[in-house]
Amino acid sequence: MRRIPSACTLLIAALGALAAAAPVRATTGDIAPEAVFDWFRYEGSDPADAAHAPGPGQFRNPVIKGFYPDPSVVRVGADYYLVNSTFGWFPGIPVFHSRDLVHWTQIGNAIDRVDQLDFGHHNLVNGVFAASITHHDGRFWITNTCFPNCGGNFVITATDPAGPWSDPVWLPDLAGGIDPSLFFDDDGRAWIVNNDLPAGGKERYTGHRAIWLQEFDAKAMRTVGPRTVILDGGVDPAAKPEYVEGPHLYKRDGWYYLSAAEGGTGEMHAQVILRSRTVNGPYAPWEHNPILTQRDLPRERPFPTTSSGHADLVQTQDGDWWAVFLGNRPYPPLEGHYVNTGRETFLLPVHWQDGWPRITAPGETVPYVLDAPALPAGEAALPTSGAFAVDDEFDGGRLPLHWITVRNPRERWYRLEDGALRLQARGVLLGQRDNPSFLARRQQHQDATATTALHFAPQRDGDTAGLAAFQNEDYWYLLAVTREHGKPVVVLDRRDGRLKQEAATGTRLASAPLPATTGERPLQLRIRARGANYDFEYAGSDGRWRTLARDLDGTLLSTSVAGGFTGAVFGVYAARQGQAP
Repeated sequence: MRRIPSACTLLIAALGALAAAAPVRATTGDIAPEAVFDWFRYEGSDPADAAHAPGPGQFRNPVIKGFYPDPSVVRVGADYYLVNSTFGWFPGIPVFHSRDLVHWTQIGNAIDRVDQLDFGHHNLVNGVFAASITHHDGRFWITNTCFPNCGGNFVITATDPAGPWSDPVWLPDLAGGIDPSLFFDDDGRAWIVNNDLPAGGKERYTGHRAIWLQEFDAKAMRTVGPRTVILDGGVDPAAKPEYVEGPHLYKRDGWYYLSAAEGGTGEMHAQVILRSRTVNGPYAPWEHNPILTQRDLPRERPFPTTSSGHADLVQTQDGDWWAVFLGNRPYPPLEGHYVNTGRETFLLPVHWQDGWPRITAPGETVPYVLDAPALPAGEAALPTSGAFAVDDEFDGGRLPLHWITVRNPRERWYRLEDGALRLQARGVLLGQRDNPSFLARRQQHQDATATTALHFAPQRDGDTAGLAAFQNEDYWYLLAVTREHGKPVVVLDRRDGRLKQEAATGTRLASAPLPATTGERPLQLRIRARGANYDFEYAGSDGRWRTLARDLDGTLLSTSVAGGFTGAVFGVYAARQGQAP
């Protein structure tokens, strides 16, 4: 992937591995307060789901909603395993399992130790890019890129896809490229394809890239032999296609197939196919490319899916072929192409036509509902598609696998104890390019609600804890409890990166006296997304919900405004700033 042109990522440390920690002490010597979150509830639905109801034997797209881009899939027997990009979020590279390609359960994170990768203080669109997963000789293999300046291209392995995964083995021969994918041939030889600058290292035009091939020694864990360009620019070089990337190799009926994405990861995104009788080429493109795109459709259509591409193909145990790929679901107004849910994982059948695979025909829309694969029906531990609700009670001794934080956690600042999640209020702010006391889960629906119950006693002006809707450190809303002029209050802060003079604490939009609480009754906080509008509400011990702000601009959290390739999240946060009393 790359910057809209496109991108891909890497990460580090495991949040689940961070245990109880000693209280953080402020510079004045007083002990910083701790924010205690009793539970967290997420629920959501989408207008497209209401308009497209599945019938018997059908399923809904996307199969994994929310910020789960660049899917790569492998089958081992009757089991399917899938990984996604996570860029600068930790833990990184979620690993999913399914038996039917429709119901997916997260079983681990491939990057879950802080010493595996170091994301530094880079922008969140950097880190771990498009991971590719395969299986050979009893081992699972993930090839990936940590970009920029955090190592380059690497391979990790595991005997159990749930982990643990090995430390990265770096692949220096792949130079500055991205999106490596590993292919094991019938004779046991292995090959890596990846994106990089064209031969000579110079672009003929902006976005000019090439796909390179090199042999890989799986025993020595290193590339060997020469690197060769097998696709220069794209399937139609005269059209100057941009950012060819995300390559995969397949073999069928004696043909080697090279599939790759073109056009960047925006609305011009497409998937193309080429083939050769030998693994090192030459590869000839299909005359009917692209095999998947939505770029030829009008933007102003009902419930559009856009930006489709970055596909990976898999053959079922019964011989059928399916494709997983990413797509966007913008909400109105459609001319803005506003997407808060990020790039999501979709599933479609692959139809073979004269020896070539096709996912969508020209002008064909990616359907929201279609017939399921002819596989035994599966189930998921947590829902990932359609309308659903998920309650996290924080009583299992470890964080749920779908919870993430920004960049590498470099100290222990959270713990799970007595059925609650406890965050230390540290001097790292939500608006800083660092690792604040912030844990989050993805927004997976256009219409979504996040609710939590908070115990927090700010000791001085600036002590803050609450619930955030967050895209990156420059674009967020924070509904929180703090102390203002010596009195506890409920506040709403916003940071808009377009306002260059804004501080890391953002701008205060609203405040209200803290409602009375009784004994151990917590304050409840709720953020409600309704497409382009977000509401912010709170309730005291009387259980009565009060609106602090309504109909605020949710496009602030979209990639069109905030930039990047990720999606918005809802999360809990605590910080300490200001002067001691």
